[in-house]
Parts: sequence; structure tokens; C-alpha cells
Amino acid sequence: MGSGRPGQPTHPLSREQELREQAEAELHRAHAEIQELKKHLQAGHAYLFQEINRTYNFGEVIGQSHCLEDVFFRVEAVAPQDSTVLLLGETGTGKGLVARAIHSRSLRKHRPLVTVNCTALPGNLIESELFGREKGAFTGASSQQLGRFELADKGTILLDEIGDLPFELQAKLLHVIQEGEFSRLGSAKTVKVDVRIIAATNRDLYEEIRLGRFREDLFYRLNIFPITVPPLRERKEDIPLLVEYFLDKFNRKLGKNIKMVTNGTMSDLMAHSWPGNVRELESVIERAVIISRGTTLQVLDHFEAPSLAGPQDEAKPLVDLERDYIDQVLRKTNWRIEGSHGAARILGLNPSTLRGRMRKEGIHRP
Repeated sequence: MGSGRPGQPTHPLSREQELREQAEAELHRAHAEIQELKKHLQAGHAYLFQEINRTYNFGEVIGQSHCLEDVFFRVEAVAPQDSTVLLLGETGTGKGLVARAIHSRSLRKHRPLVTVNCTALPGNLIESELFGREKGAFTGASSQQLGRFELADKGTILLDEIGDLPFELQAKLLHVIQEGEFSRLGSAKTVKVDVRIIAATNRDLYEEIRLGRFREDLFYRLNIFPITVPPLRERKEDIPLLVEYFLDKFNRKLGKNIKMVTNGTMSDLMAHSWPGNVRELESVIERAVIISRGTTLQVLDHFEAPSLAGPQDEAKPLVDLERDYIDQVLRKTNWRIEGSHGAARILGLNPSTLRGRMRKEGIHRP
């Protein structure tokens, strides 16, 4: 009695149930296809991580751009030597990582790399931190303390932010570089050390010399083998590699499994000027990993839109303006450097400093 006769129209509820089941089946199939596609995408992404780790790591420095290849070349050339190295570049470019790469490839790699941040130490403590102190050398010095130079003996010392070293200590540092010896604070005894020096700064040391804040003779002792670490905006092709490197780092640190970066997100990261350089990018990725859910990176930082102005509308960097001004003054003085009407006097520079700037900037008399 409850069964329908052959040919009888299907009940509307039965038809609705059939359509629902069909729709659910289609949804399951579509979901399975999406999951399969995601697996393929993630597999490709994981393979790219392996290629990055194998091919583009130079110590802890990540990249394959031409300007970074030049840095790698110079590191490989100078690392086995004992020559003093001066690392130049903006804040956050990775000068400390380059210093570690030099040390790890040197004959001193089994000895310590001791880092001194010349900005972080209070002015009244820098001397004792660098060269050590004897008990009673000053109020509060209750025991003898070895300085960083003694701790770095037979190894390497990194003098980070050397441009901030107080002027009165620069002469003592110069003596250590020249003679390989110093005296602890409060002692007349000479201490001999064998230390390889790497100095780093984000300052224009030529300008610091001109302003009387940095010793010219110390500069030339440090500037034996300069290496300029390029800003991130000059090697934007390295940004995808860095993003993937930091993703892997923070996935492990935070217990996440983020594998995907959308084209839109990567375009935004590539368009940003990165005034804080690699350090800023690392912070952005860490924040994004913290807030992201699922396997796709979500970047909440808002970046300024890229400028559409042509090169003719862009403001020149300060270093280019200085170069143009030096060239202009030299032309007005008919390339006379010394004397009361010479370019050095007009510019407020020592003649030897001006000649050094001309060599560095490639300024030549036509």
C-alpha cells in the first residue's frame, strides 16, 4: 500500500533528496580535486625550499642577485687572508651575517668571533669592554676583567657600528691595529694579541672625517678591503628566496605549516622599498606567520604604493648629490685641490681626504 506503482511520478521530497545527494557528491569530488591540487602545489613549494637551502645559501646570507654575487666573490677572496675588512651598508642589510661568513671561511674559524656593538655600549664603559680593566681601575671595578680583544685572541673581532666609536678611543684602537698590543684600563702592562679585525658601519665615514668625528688615519687602517652590502631594494629578485627562507624558519619556530604565498602578496612584498632592509622583511614575515591560519601566508602590514614617477622625477641619493657637488667645485677651481683657493679648502676637507673621495667616487679630470 505504501509503495508507488510503476510509472507513478516521483514524490517531490524524494526528488529533492536525490538532488541534494547529487550536489553533495559533486562537492566532495570538487573538494578532493582541490586537495589534490594543493598537494601538488605544496610539493612543488617544498622542493623549492630544498633548492634554496642547497644552492642560494652563503652561510646565512640568502640570494642569487648579481650585486650579492659580487659580495660572495669578495668574501671568498678575503676570508682566507688575515686582512682587515670594512663592511659598509645600510642598517638591516646583513653586515653581521657577512662577517660571520668571512670568519667561518677563515683559518681562524675554530677560534671565537667576538662582536662589539660600539653603539650599544655606554661611552664610559667602551674602553674597559674593549681592552679590559684591572681591579680598582675605577669606582665599582671590584675585579679584573678581560676585554673583548683578549677574548678574541687568535680569532676575529667584529667592531659593529665603528662609526659610533668615541673619538678619544679611536687612537687607542689605531694603536692595537698597528702594533697588536694594548694596556688594560688601570694597568701599565702591555698585552699582546693576535686578532683579525672586521669593522662594520652604516655611516658615511668620509663625511664623519670631514666633520671631525672620525680619524682619517684609522679609516685608512680599516679600509684595507671594503665590502659594500647592497640594500634590499637593489636586489628585489632575492625577495622570494628570503620569504621562503623566513617561512621555513618561523614555521619551525612557531609550529606552523604555512606553505603558500599568493601572487598578490608576493607582488606587494616585491614593490615595497624596504627602508629597514632584510631585517624589516624578516619582521614582516614573522608577524604574518603568527596571525596566519591554514597553509597560506596572510600579510596584514600595509606598504606604500610604488611610485609611478619616472627616474627624472626621483630625488637623488645624498651620496650622488655630494659627488656632483665635489665635481662642480673641482671644475670651478680648475681642478686645483690644495691652496687657499683650492677645492679642498672650499669643501672643508683635508686635501688627502678629497683625493680619497675622488678615487672612491671615480671623479677624474677630463
